[in-house]
Amino acid sequence: MTASQTTTDHKTIRQWAEARDGHPARVTGTGETGGLLRIDFNEPEERLEKISWDEFFRIFEANNLALVYQDTLEDGSTSRFNKLVERDHA
Repeated sequence: MTASQTTTDHKTIRQWAEARDGHPARVTGTGETGGLLRIDFNEPEERLEKISWDEFFRIFEANNLALVYQDTLEDGSTSRFNKLVERDHA
């Protein structure tokens, strides 16, 4: 497995997601603290609602999150692995 990286940089997160045709989303019905964030890759998930990058990063900062992500898989192909974690645990 290739190494994962961790970032809180908004530009890096947005570039990584958009390079994989991803866009910001949140899980519907989880709005207590802005909602559970996800990066959606346009695969059918009824519970995801598309949000703006501004809203995504507002929630991201309010919840003190970081993104763990992977650029490539072992075979060299593009990876979409990502996970939002608390910064204190990153």
